[in-house]
Amino acid sequence: MLDASAQLLRLLSILQVRPDWTGADLADRLGITTRTLRRDVQRLRELGYPVHATPGVAGGYRLGAGTALPPLLLDDDEAVAVAIGLRTTASQTVTGFEETALRALAKLDQVLPARLRERTAAVALATVALPSLTPTVDPTALTTIASACTGRRPLTFGYQDRAGARTSRRVEPHRLVHAGYRWYLVARDIERDDWRTFRLDRMDSPAAPGGRFVPRDPPDAASFVAAAITTAPYRFRARVLLQAPAPDIAEHMPPTAGMLEAVDDTSCLLTAGADDLGAIAFHLAMLGAEFTVLDPPELTDHVRSLADRLHRAVTRSTQPAQSSPAQSTQLAQSGPAKSAQPVQSAQPAQSGPAKSAQSAQSRPVRSANPVPPSRSSPSNTMINMT
Repeated sequence: MLDASAQLLRLLSILQVRPDWTGADLADRLGITTRTLRRDVQRLRELGYPVHATPGVAGGYRLGAGTALPPLLLDDDEAVAVAIGLRTTASQTVTGFEETALRALAKLDQVLPARLRERTAAVALATVALPSLTPTVDPTALTTIASACTGRRPLTFGYQDRAGARTSRRVEPHRLVHAGYRWYLVARDIERDDWRTFRLDRMDSPAAPGGRFVPRDPPDAASFVAAAITTAPYRFRARVLLQAPAPDIAEHMPPTAGMLEAVDDTSCLLTAGADDLGAIAFHLAMLGAEFTVLDPPELTDHVRSLADRLHRAVTRSTQPAQSSPAQSTQLAQSGPAKSAQPVQSAQPAQSGPAKSAQSAQSRPVRSANPVPPSRSSPSNTMINMT
């Protein structure tokens, strides 16, 4: 039998699992009677936790929003997941969240059991975050924009585009999209009457002045942002059929570089943009998969040019040399031997003509001091070439 305080904590934890509970289900989970359940619910209300009750046969209980954050009871995996999430948040792209996340993590570490503290500490010791120069997002602005999205309230803000031009915008916000190190807002620009994407780090003073709007056929936010950052800003838009499964290609291509769409289990469609078709041809070759260019036709010419250049490089690298290494060595040895005779005949006699002739006949040709080959000799020229 649990004591009164432990039973209240358990009731509070169960109420957080799902929005609504019937009285019978709660009593069964807690192993108590419905009368004891009503008494415990009343005690939670006295402690400041708003537990709403719905009367009737189909009625039940719901934990509402109160003035104080209720204690959370987490199982082992949930506690480790929260700790890892806080450590990851500390290195993300929201201004000021690092200190806030570390404070929350310190509180969590203080109450974690030793077995769980060791698991989270192992992740911390083994993990290093790469430094990033990506502009960060103000957390107040982030929550303001998110609230406008969920509340369907118009949003106003100043915006700086890619060219540096500043404008004032009034939009109907739809969704926030987190793409790697950047945050994007998908919204309908009221003045331009068109759906647009906005980088949050380029926004200035977002505010929701009031009023509400009815959404007008909003697009899929993730696909819309993917198209906006991978193809829309560029001069060329390429579509290529890759003979490889989409998950395999995704391992070598971040979502900000192109959009992948699975055709079947063995092929996928890549849509990407660039200001230089030669760059697309190079990256296609680096993927290591067979592919077919669908459009634009000019990309085929760049692929052909790249293939021809690589083929010429292979031909030059694998063609036989003008002479074998053995022939080069023979030429290097025979050159000095032919020039040794004039050197011998040019030496002055030391002990008369007879002795000089005898010394010349007894001295082997290979023992004569060779004259170094000139820079224009065939052997030396070939060595320089190779």
